Amino acid sequence: MKERLYKLLPHKLQNMLIAVYNKKAYKLRYGGAYKFYREEKKKNRSLTRAELIALQKERYKSFIHFAMEHSPYYANTLKNIDGVADIGNIASLPVIDKEILRSHIDTIVVKTDEKFDVHKTGGTTGKSLEVKFFARNTQERFAFLDDFRARFGYELGKKTAWFSGKSILTDKDVRKHRFWKTDVLHKVRYYSTFHIKNDYLKYYVEDLIKYRPEYFVGFPSTILDIAKYGIANNYQYPEDATKAIFPTAETITSEMRTVIEGFFKTKMYDQYASSEGAPFIFECIQGNLHLELQSGVFEVLDDNDSPTQSGRLVVTSFTTEGTPLIRYDIGDSITLDDPDKTCSCGNNNLLVKEILGRTDDYIYSPENGKINLGNISNTLKNTRGIKSFQVVQDALNQLDIYLVTDASEYNQKVETTFLNNWRDRVGSKMVLNLHYVEENPVEKSGKFRIVKNNIKDLIHG
Repeated sequence: MKERLYKLLPHKLQNMLIAVYNKKAYKLRYGGAYKFYREEKKKNRSLTRAELIALQKERYKSFIHFAMEHSPYYANTLKNIDGVADIGNIASLPVIDKEILRSHIDTIVVKTDEKFDVHKTGGTTGKSLEVKFFARNTQERFAFLDDFRARFGYELGKKTAWFSGKSILTDKDVRKHRFWKTDVLHKVRYYSTFHIKNDYLKYYVEDLIKYRPEYFVGFPSTILDIAKYGIANNYQYPEDATKAIFPTAETITSEMRTVIEGFFKTKMYDQYASSEGAPFIFECIQGNLHLELQSGVFEVLDDNDSPTQSGRLVVTSFTTEGTPLIRYDIGDSITLDDPDKTCSCGNNNLLVKEILGRTDDYIYSPENGKINLGNISNTLKNTRGIKSFQVVQDALNQLDIYLVTDASEYNQKVETTFLNNWRDRVGSKMVLNLHYVEENPVEKSGKFRIVKNNIKDLIHG
């Protein structure tokens, strides 16, 4: 109902509605304990390596005790482990993955009288997930993010261009070549990431040049396509207009960085987290990646669950008390740097050499252009019972989507929601073929790919 009403409103009223929605969301994010956490994160910037490790140990101990006391799943699975709350014994605890989390979510979520915020997430492995946070956890997570961005001058209210998976445009907007909506109250302009095609990129570039945002936030694959178009068509982005770009949700390559920073004449500063609530990795002004030890525990494991320098990332996140993530195999990979190495930026957290993650898989819509991995994973929003899916593109005008479902939760209404989510991204003209399968195959490497685009050679621009 709200979405239908939004679509009927004129452009200016839509902008106002977005501002009202944001004001309500910001009240949750920046209320309560947020100010305390912001001050704490700023103060903790100067902690030594030893002090950071000591803080991590204490937070780990408290987090494990809380999970065992309030989560039926962890009360059962951790009860017989000696020294369970000692971080030195973490390898004794079981590793869980997305499927275990999804299938045991009702018993993993803690049982307390405290109110939850529900986060319905997609996921780049193609598995639906619904996690619950306490308000204080959400506030601490935003304090971490805002403290990171504040090191480069950002605060809410600075003029920002935002590129995320929000379905905000109407057909009239597209006809008018207006691919954005603006929250004037908070100075945020949201650019659609569902209309990235050569015919439209001119309008993105020209509006960004006119708008002159101080900061960019969002999907780097979208920002890359805009930068490529700008370079190819000899646009000149204004000097000193933008102070920093904060990419989200996707892995950054050196080539992406070179193109984006070159066109927009500024630096990108990367971050790593997840919608489930993984602990943070932040890039500093020197271009080095730091594990944020006060946000959780990072383990890098090989296929036998033994520690290694480069491998699977398994996380324990202190800001997930509502849905505790304890030794959670998040599905990404990283390479650690030398543990004795320090950075001249003053951040004494351990260093990461590379976030391997998942790179720029996408599908292509002749109507709307490239649909990136972040937007594809978000087709799971507001659905239940989809255990995994894989999308295969073998033709320009057609997608084959292979679904593994849980019959106890999946139904016609869910299918309709899922298809509507796809229509928001690819438009009305593509043929969407749903195939219900027992399982989706993994690659020879053992990894699962949510997207298989077999026609990249047919896509130009």
